[in-house]
Amino acid sequence: MHLSSKSPHTLAFALFCAWLASALWMRAADAAVGDELKPAAVLSIMEHVADWQLAHPSSHRPNDWTQAAGYTGFMALADISSSPRFFEAMYKMGEANEWKLAKRLYHADDQAVGQTYIELFLKKPEPKMIAHIQANFDEILAHPKNDNLDFSQPDTLDKWSWCDALFMAPPAWTRLYYITGKEAYLNFMVEHWWKTSDFLYDAEEHLYYRDSRSFSLREPNGKKIFWSRGNGWVLAGLARVLDYLPLAHPSRPRFENQFREMAEKVATLQNADGLWRASLLDPESYPMRETSGSGFFCYGLAWGINRGYLPREKFEPIVRKAWTALESCVNPDGKLTHVQPIGYTPKTFDPEATETYGVGAFLLAGKEIYRLSGGIVPENRP
Repeated sequence: MHLSSKSPHTLAFALFCAWLASALWMRAADAAVGDELKPAAVLSIMEHVADWQLAHPSSHRPNDWTQAAGYTGFMALADISSSPRFFEAMYKMGEANEWKLAKRLYHADDQAVGQTYIELFLKKPEPKMIAHIQANFDEILAHPKNDNLDFSQPDTLDKWSWCDALFMAPPAWTRLYYITGKEAYLNFMVEHWWKTSDFLYDAEEHLYYRDSRSFSLREPNGKKIFWSRGNGWVLAGLARVLDYLPLAHPSRPRFENQFREMAEKVATLQNADGLWRASLLDPESYPMRETSGSGFFCYGLAWGINRGYLPREKFEPIVRKAWTALESCVNPDGKLTHVQPIGYTPKTFDPEATETYGVGAFLLAGKEIYRLSGGIVPENRP
């Protein structure tokens, strides 16, 4: 039929029917997605992705931040899988590393692996697991750095001067406080989190600049530059800090408020396909799908629903849509794709690209989706 030969009323009616059919199809598709969100299915794809990663180990140093982010996801999976293979892989990693952090004493990235050592300690307490991280953190407490976070400083990487650092270091400091009871670890974390926040957090946008170099930069559309994965690191870091921050701690309301602020903003920036683009305020300039930032956002938002910080009726559709999109980026063999490579700014990259930190984000998200869908998760946190 040639619509142009029909009357305007006929054309309008045909267009309305097409729109209605499309809307009904989308609603049916959304319902099907909801029906498919079953704990067993979530666990199955988590194990599939993790097994692929174990069979294709990353070439990064075994105590590198990239690996450490991946390990956090493996520990999340170990909490809910009936197989011991994921816990055993992490314990074997710790043994091979001699339970040591990476070489740079102050660098947040080199402290990140300590999170997993401590979580392993909680399951199988052995003093050797925490000896090195405790010695390192005591050395930092005894010889603190200055507070200048400007990226032009020669020792800037010795401080939490870039937003990614808030995922790498604070959860390790908070966990070490939890198992030792030493208040100095917690006090250090709280003090330095808010120094970084005061410097990098945009109170109007409720997002973090990557570092001070981003303050004056703008995207092609004129908007400020806020990277997806950078803010994903922070939202996930907030969740992982709140997991161990005492409920009665005087700073807890401030952490909870920042978590809610960021979650509300992030929710408004999700793209139609369920993912977030590399640049949050200029997605048109970065059209590629990206799973590492999206994975951390999915994790943080689902975590917030599960802990009662975010209203389920508002955020669950967002989280379900994100998880479905993440699942669509898993190849039949279990490889997670569309992971933005390492770099200060995201560029065009191979859609088949993967990295272990992307797998870590996927597995962290998966555990919270598993819980959200009714799966039973053992509580090993305060």
